[in-house]
Amino acid sequence: MSSNAEIRAAARDALRGQWGMAVLVAFVYMAITAVIGSIPVVKNIGPLLLGGPLAFGLYAYFLHVVRGNRPELGVMFSGFQRFVPTLVLYLLQAIFVFLWMLLLIVPGIIAALRYSMSYFILLENPGLSPLDAINRSKEMMQGHKMQLFLLQLSFIGWALLCVLTLGIGLLWLMPYMQTSMAAFYERLKSA
Repeated sequence: MSSNAEIRAAARDALRGQWGMAVLVAFVYMAITAVIGSIPVVKNIGPLLLGGPLAFGLYAYFLHVVRGNRPELGVMFSGFQRFVPTLVLYLLQAIFVFLWMLLLIVPGIIAALRYSMSYFILLENPGLSPLDAINRSKEMMQGHKMQLFLLQLSFIGWALLCVLTLGIGLLWLMPYMQTSMAAFYERLKSA
């Protein structure tokens, strides 16, 4: 397995020449989630219904980027073609992480790390059930949760800088983090 520095470098290399579209994807994603969250009638149910398909599309987009493709914005909405499985995956992950969080925060974080590859697995295995994707993610992440945790923690400095830019920096940080996650998945899959 590659080091986190190598994974972040691979993400930066994959994004070279694609930052404009990656920032647009981040902007569209954040705009959609902000609009859904601000409409009084749908702000409670909207994120539940759209969270899975949007997350799936985001994972799909940045996996294409890591693989050297130049995906179009439409890839971001590919989760809606598989609405039910992505919705079920989103709900199952939320329920499982919540249940682990009832014990303490640390078990909840570990559970979130354990299930973190589920969208990638569902993307590459369309016939797989959401629960099977979660189980495969658990198997895949055995012995790798700490590395992923440290990878995500390595972005904290960038996140603090985003606060100084009133959140505008998130438009660049989000693609960098998502591409790093996709690079982590690719290396984990081939390990």
